[in-house]
Amino acid sequence: MQIRENPISSDCGCSLEVSPEAQGEDSAKAVCSHKYERLHLFLIKPSKYDDEGYVIRYWKGVLPSNTLSCLNGLSEDVRERGILGKDLTWEITLIDDTVQGISYKKIIKESRRAGTKTVICLVGVQSNQVPRAADIAMKFRKAGIDVMMGGFHVSGVMATLPDLSPELVTLRNAGVSLSAGEAEGGHWEQMLSDAIHDRLKPVYNFLNDIPDISKAPFPRINPKHQKRYALQHFGTLDCGRGCPFGCSFCTVINVQGRKMRFRDVELLVETVREGYRLHKISHYFFTDDNFCRHKNWETILDRLIELKEKEGIPFHFMMQLDTQAHTVPNFVEKAARAGCRQVFIGMESLNQENLKAAKKNQNDIENFKKLVDSFHEVGIVCHLAYIIGFPLDTVASVKQDVEKLLSFGAGQASFFMMTPLPGAMDYKNALAKGMLLDADLNNYDTFHETHRHPRMNPGEWQAAYEAAWQAFYSTENMKRILARDLKADNYWGIFSNFMWYKNSIDVEGGHPMISGFFRLKGRLERRPGYPIEARWVYFKRRVRDILSAMKGRLKLTLELEEVWLATRLRGPLEQKVISEIARLTQCAKEWRDLRTSEIFHLYQKAATALEKKNVYRFRIPSHFQIWMDKGNLFSLRLTSTREPLQRFWDNVRVSWQRGDILRINYIRIFLTTIEESVLFSRFILSIVISGIFLRKH
Repeated sequence: MQIRENPISSDCGCSLEVSPEAQGEDSAKAVCSHKYERLHLFLIKPSKYDDEGYVIRYWKGVLPSNTLSCLNGLSEDVRERGILGKDLTWEITLIDDTVQGISYKKIIKESRRAGTKTVICLVGVQSNQVPRAADIAMKFRKAGIDVMMGGFHVSGVMATLPDLSPELVTLRNAGVSLSAGEAEGGHWEQMLSDAIHDRLKPVYNFLNDIPDISKAPFPRINPKHQKRYALQHFGTLDCGRGCPFGCSFCTVINVQGRKMRFRDVELLVETVREGYRLHKISHYFFTDDNFCRHKNWETILDRLIELKEKEGIPFHFMMQLDTQAHTVPNFVEKAARAGCRQVFIGMESLNQENLKAAKKNQNDIENFKKLVDSFHEVGIVCHLAYIIGFPLDTVASVKQDVEKLLSFGAGQASFFMMTPLPGAMDYKNALAKGMLLDADLNNYDTFHETHRHPRMNPGEWQAAYEAAWQAFYSTENMKRILARDLKADNYWGIFSNFMWYKNSIDVEGGHPMISGFFRLKGRLERRPGYPIEARWVYFKRRVRDILSAMKGRLKLTLELEEVWLATRLRGPLEQKVISEIARLTQCAKEWRDLRTSEIFHLYQKAATALEKKNVYRFRIPSHFQIWMDKGNLFSLRLTSTREPLQRFWDNVRVSWQRGDILRINYIRIFLTTIEESVLFSRFILSIVISGIFLRKH
């Protein structure tokens, strides 16, 4: 299902099949005979540039890079086994370009120390990250430092095209060593050995040497690096690789293959256990492209159930599935019991002809609602992936399909623009047909138009894509989603995702899967071809950016406060009374403006209606209690919306703009300000108490 080049999936694993003891002493000595005393290995996951040429970077990230963890694990494995020499001093540094800067001068200076070998590894490079990766590589190559680069772009190009693409030829000619394929089977060991012996090859092609990953070392968490992410208890694991389906837009099947390969179950479970004991990692994203097609899925879930129920490890996870997962016997029920909180499903389109053309024949739109309901019944949230820009899509059909998508009741959705990615058959076919494609790889991120759409004019496609985001994450749809009978954990889990996604869409202006919290923009880190702004010009720009972000976050906070007020847990009597108030007032005024007798009558009416439905009898508050609640600004018993407050502030603003300052009720301003403060405090307190940023979530 992988049009996105999964932002936290890894094209490199971590295996070393042969021990130095098995190779023999002579072989080991041959491998270790080099001139260096110290190896400094930099594993760098590059970011990308925004539309203004600045590196996309945040103070705190959300999704940790699985690629970095994988390469860290296999590098530590090589170090621990002394393959490059027992006396070699290692230093492994992880750098995620999306959350930390690269100290070029410091790295270059340290590389010149006597007896030190510095190697720069640009890992997991996706097509949209190639321009940024190339700029990083060139800076280090000019200093004479060895640079290696791998990832889905290099692997995809070499898997589907007869020759290297122009940008890869340029990098190869500059001395960058390109690597295609996975790192298990001794591949990573071989490249590191070549690097320490100063004999790196221009190109490593392991695509036809697909390794067994059953006993491969697992990704390793770096505690210091983990602190750069908002959710430090969040980790990633791949239980298997490959996908049996043949979707034309997918890069996975051509890079990792259609024959699925699997990790050892006991090693997987031990990794989860150790991750919690050593680093308190309690939530994982299983990055397998299709977990339910794992031949050992049931054994894995059974062992995870044991971890939770017998060992008391508060383990939760999310995973990627196909649209037929709910038909696998016992899968849904066992997934819920094992701790699955969310499933990411490639629904892709609601047009069966679009799916057929993309060779995604396993998707049957008639069963999509049943698919979502099956997981929701056991408390698992469905996160649907939807692609906009299939050949048969139009502006009208996209709008209609998104409305239908909303009717499924999924707890979350991510939208992408159809993009022919290097490594997918769509890209190969586009080149063969001479299709006019965007020459800038920076735009191949699945949220830019990269080619002319046959049924939508330039700009219309982008607008339809952005409208889909706004429709799904509208205030009303978020209310509908959270108004379902959800467990507390699921309620706040979905709510936290709304916070993340809405911040990305409305405040940061980017796709949630590459966004974080509080954007950073280095003045000097701008894409070649864009001017470096003068300090004063840059300062004014950043001040405007920060003020705009603060305004956006305030607006977002009030919107989420509205969602919380409408959906927070209440008893059935209060909920019924609130419904009656909304029908009676039609949001014309706040419940406090009603007479005490009116509210008491609504309580009586609501209690009678509920008792007729065999709901237990209720104790109705007295006239005095209702009168006290009306005057108590700290009482939110019947507050389900902040719309009356917003209308009051709008009227105050209009009166002020007209100069009618004498008509403003200043006492009401004072009381409303107190009420707003109480609402905000209670809202923030509810988030804190929910623990959505703590390990249990």
